[in-house]
Amino acid sequence: MPRVIESADDSTASLPECIDALMARGFEPNDEHSLQHAAGLLRRLGNDRTFLGDLLVAELAQGRGQDEGMASYGPQVVMLSPAGAAPDFFLRANIWPSADEHTMRASGGETFVYGVPHDHNFDFLTLGYFGPGYWSDYYEYDYADVDGWRGEAVDLRFVERTRLAEGKIMHYRAHRDIHAQLAADALSVSINVVHTGAAQGWFDQYRFDLDGKRVTGVLNNGASEAFVRIAVGLGSEEAKDLALRFGRTHPSDRMRLAAWSALASVETDRDAVWRMAENCGSRMIAAEARRERALA
Repeated sequence: MPRVIESADDSTASLPECIDALMARGFEPNDEHSLQHAAGLLRRLGNDRTFLGDLLVAELAQGRGQDEGMASYGPQVVMLSPAGAAPDFFLRANIWPSADEHTMRASGGETFVYGVPHDHNFDFLTLGYFGPGYWSDYYEYDYADVDGWRGEAVDLRFVERTRLAEGKIMHYRAHRDIHAQLAADALSVSINVVHTGAAQGWFDQYRFDLDGKRVTGVLNNGASEAFVRIAVGLGSEEAKDLALRFGRTHPSDRMRLAAWSALASVETDRDAVWRMAENCGSRMIAAEARRERALA
């Protein structure tokens, strides 16, 4: 399960001070000194009990769109530092509603990632900032043993159920920790320091069936996969040639599968396309190709 990091520091740091200190040293979660440095800054930021409320009031007062660097990018996320401004991190706050709130009844729990067992393709630190915190059932698995096709059996090892209580700091480890989140008992807020990297988007983030202990899909499909589908769908031979090359040689299996899917969508003989895909040298794509051929 995510590692709990103890920190007894009762001093405070403002949001700008926290960002500046992280910018000066960076955030490398595989380096223990860097990890502890970031966790200490997160603790000090969390000790400021008014900064987030003040920030939200200021955002509301000046109107949406006046400061794109602080804009939220989802129904529950508020960016605290601009994504991309630093090479290896950004900060965000996450809002976790309880089951009896209107937003949950209107949108459903999956909108807030409740009941969606998943891992992450990035490391991050999280702090329970306000409220009792969301619950999670935690599991671990070995990413290197997984090909990533839908229905693939996975050795999921249950660890425990616990919650992100106020003041608790946890380190979620990329491609190792899985959690199935459950609604907080009351409205809660967490703050994250999220590690970023140039190649991160090409590493898959999976959704799981916990009862069946299987992969049910990839959660982090990217823009490039959509682009190849659109380009092939528009019908140019150049796009088809590119998709065929991607399907055979692209370093990302996810991108290769998107290319084969795009080609199959425009060819009369879909089975021939999936037959080629099945023999392209990827176990993940071979399994998905066999599935598509069986459905035909």
